[in-house]
Amino acid sequence: MLSNFEEVKAAYESRDLVKLDELAVPTYRKLNRRKDFRSVLMLSCNNLDHLMKIDSVEADCIILNLEDGVSREDKPFGLVLCAIFLSHHKHCDKKLVVRVNALKEGGFEEIAYLNQFMPDAIRVPKIREVKEVESVYELLDEKTELHLSIETSDAWKNLSLLKVDKRITTFYLGILDLFADMKLPQSLIRSDNPTVLYILSHFLVTCRIIGVRPVSFVYQEFKNLDEFREWLYLEKNMGYDAKGCISPDQVSIVNEVLADEEREIVRAKTIIKLFELKREEGITGFEDEEFGFIDEPIYKGALAILNKNS
Repeated sequence: MLSNFEEVKAAYESRDLVKLDELAVPTYRKLNRRKDFRSVLMLSCNNLDHLMKIDSVEADCIILNLEDGVSREDKPFGLVLCAIFLSHHKHCDKKLVVRVNALKEGGFEEIAYLNQFMPDAIRVPKIREVKEVESVYELLDEKTELHLSIETSDAWKNLSLLKVDKRITTFYLGILDLFADMKLPQSLIRSDNPTVLYILSHFLVTCRIIGVRPVSFVYQEFKNLDEFREWLYLEKNMGYDAKGCISPDQVSIVNEVLADEEREIVRAKTIIKLFELKREEGITGFEDEEFGFIDEPIYKGALAILNKNS
């Protein structure tokens, strides 16, 4: 629970941006370097109820969203709320990624502000060309990963060229915006459409070749879980192992369908070994480059996975 939640809530509800900003205190965070996340849940940064669920949701990765779905009037408040909750989660077993606005629509300023609050990654939307990606590096803290949304025709054309640095680790397929930018009707987005299958295949293969993690698109009809599951099985059979979500129900299905028990067991064994070695040195909380922050609760979770599969 956020220790000063009532203060934060009061400042937000009274639209007191100055007071809210005073409550955003920069802090050192243990960055989560996890690369094997499956479920990627979008949470709106202007929704306190959403932000309060960071601890309880089952998602491996959380997108703290400042872009679509956050009104122009709410964006400054969402940015500061994002900073407050990053500071609160000094270490988190979920990867915390901030989706800023497009670079020319406030994204640069948001990245500069967020550097002091150490998100695990920044996700930039509406990317079009290599020089835009390079311009982010003049600003982005060197410890923070850079994720890109592929949702413009220019980004699609330049897809294989956009990994200009090893800190670019993840691409997200924004299929709705991509279709709109290519002037294709969104009614074509069906699992039996050859164009869609080509886009999914090309995106996956290109990402794998250049060494970034491909995250499949967000399915907007969040109540239609049967069709969501069908898409997920199709994508799994193609080789995808991560998908964007907009509801906890979608997250549960992703975790179920994309579960890789063998990988989870190997991961659990490694975490247990690392923790027990560090514990002998008197250290029970530390940062691992591959698995992120490991402490006793993470260790106990790994033990539970082994016990379940023993």
